Amino acid sequence: MRSLDTARDTCERYHPGLTKALADLPLLTAEAAEGSPVIDLFRAHNGPALMVPAEHQGMQATPLDAVRVMRALSSSAPSLGAAVTMHHFTVAMLFSLTATAGRLTPSQVDLLARVVPDRLLIASGWAEGRPSQNILVPAVTAQPTKGGYLINGGKKPCSLSRSMDLLTASVAVPDEHGEPSLAVLLIPADSLGISVHPFWGTNVLAASESEEVRLTDVFVPEDLVIRTVPDDPDRLDDLQTAGFVWFEMLVTSVYTGAISGLVERALAGGRGTTTDRAVMSNHLETAVALMEGMARAVQDGVAGDEAVAGVLNARYATQRELAAASDLAAELLGGIAYMSSSEIAYLVAAARPLAYHPPSRTSTAEALVDYATGQPLRLS
Repeated sequence: MRSLDTARDTCERYHPGLTKALADLPLLTAEAAEGSPVIDLFRAHNGPALMVPAEHQGMQATPLDAVRVMRALSSSAPSLGAAVTMHHFTVAMLFSLTATAGRLTPSQVDLLARVVPDRLLIASGWAEGRPSQNILVPAVTAQPTKGGYLINGGKKPCSLSRSMDLLTASVAVPDEHGEPSLAVLLIPADSLGISVHPFWGTNVLAASESEEVRLTDVFVPEDLVIRTVPDDPDRLDDLQTAGFVWFEMLVTSVYTGAISGLVERALAGGRGTTTDRAVMSNHLETAVALMEGMARAVQDGVAGDEAVAGVLNARYATQRELAAASDLAAELLGGIAYMSSSEIAYLVAAARPLAYHPPSRTSTAEALVDYATGQPLRLS
């Protein structure tokens, strides 16, 4: 399939040998809750470096290349795509701070500088995933103590929960006047008080290690707290918005990749009419064009509310296109193929969780209509 070949070629440029290593695995082995090697393969093929700036030894992938890499990975291992989305969008957000001199403490710079040489994986403990909550609101609490803060709270699900080297979390901490201000915490995953507990109860995307991470009186020193600054109090809000755009682009590409693998099988099978196969391919390629178009827009400088509204509209339209492509692919592959192997049913199921990632389509409907009619974008 031409567009998927393009995505795989892009992945090969950044991570030579990774697409072949993933394709050589049986799908259900790659997706297994225990024993899957996909995260180790990702680390071994320098996966953590994709979004890291060149000045920090990274690959500095463009938005378009990034969404193509994620699609390619996920066509063979959807769980891997789902897991490393959290690493990539967090890396993109945190490293943007290094462009401002003095913005980070030496300890923060030293920790981030280890991502590429030590192939560190960063998990996200932000508010994403909390039902009926604003996804940009902190998910943990901080209590001041000598030299730093005691952190309590958690995240479920938290992808990369068993493989993470660092955990990031947003938190409200008191400023010099005692008023709450937004901050980001960098927390080594081996810190005392961090524990991982079973949460993911389905076999779909089980290799993403999306379990519950709890923080109980975890000490975070002051020099690992990234604060807002007096002359730029909205900076972390801007970073969260940028991180949000990256997350939506990358995670949508994961599910596009999963259905790409299914459609590729249906095209190779040659069943059904040419028209049916063309319609199936059209649904998929429309989904691809939506997210690649949004990636190009971000690459060209679209940002802020325009980028958020654009990526949400593209994501919700992609959900519809992927569902249509998935249904046709399963139909064209036929009942015998469906009954002979669990892989077809797995890929059909693996694309559905896109609708479950916040913000949901229904929760943003009013905000997107308001924005389309000229009002400010207000997500909650």
